[in-house]
Amino acid sequence: MSREADEVEIPEVKEVTGSGIPIRGNDIDTDQIIPARFMKVVTFDGLGEFSFFDQRFDDEDEPKDHPMNEDRFQDANIMVVNANFGCGSSREHAPQALMRWGIDAFIGESFAEIFAGNCLALGMPTVTGDQETIEDLQNFVDENPDAEIDIDVADETVTYDGKTVDVTVDEGQRKALVDGIWDTTALMKANQQAISETADGLPYV
Repeated sequence: MSREADEVEIPEVKEVTGSGIPIRGNDIDTDQIIPARFMKVVTFDGLGEFSFFDQRFDDEDEPKDHPMNEDRFQDANIMVVNANFGCGSSREHAPQALMRWGIDAFIGESFAEIFAGNCLALGMPTVTGDQETIEDLQNFVDENPDAEIDIDVADETVTYDGKTVDVTVDEGQRKALVDGIWDTTALMKANQQAISETADGLPYV
C-alpha cells in the first residue's frame, strides 16, 4: 500500500498575522456573505469575487461604498466583524468565499455556531471579544489599514498598535487549531491504513 496517505500534514494554526478589514453590522447572514445564485458551482474556486456581492455592487454591477471595494483593504486577511456574524443558512460556501477573497481569520463579537464550525474546517480562527474591544479595533483598522494585527490563538490575545487585548477562542477550536487536528478529512486520509486494518478485523464490515 502506498504510504502517501501517511504523509498528509495538517498545519498547526497557532497564530495569524496580517492587516484588517472592518465589516460593520450585527446579524450579517450567509446569504449576504455569498448570495445563493453564486452557489451553483462544482468547486469553490472563484467564489471569492462574489463575496458580499449584493452589498458591494448595484443592479448594474457598479461598485457601491463597501470596505471590500476599497483599494486600501485589498491585501487584508483578518476580518473584524460585530455580533452574530455568519447567521442564517449553514452554507459552507460563505467561509469558502471569504477565504478565497483572502481572509485567513476573523475577530468579532460573536459568530453563528455553524459558520464558526465551517471556518474551523478550513483552519480559519473565529476569535471573539466584547463590543468595546471589537469597535475599538474596527476604528483602528479603518484609520490604519496597513497596520499589523497579530492573533495568538494559543494564548487568546490580539496585539495591535503596541497593545495586547484578551480575546476568547472556543476551547475545542483552539485545541484543534493549535494541535493541527482541524482538518478531519486529512486526518481520515492520514489514518486510512489503520482504518482499513480495523475494518478488516470487524466481522460485520
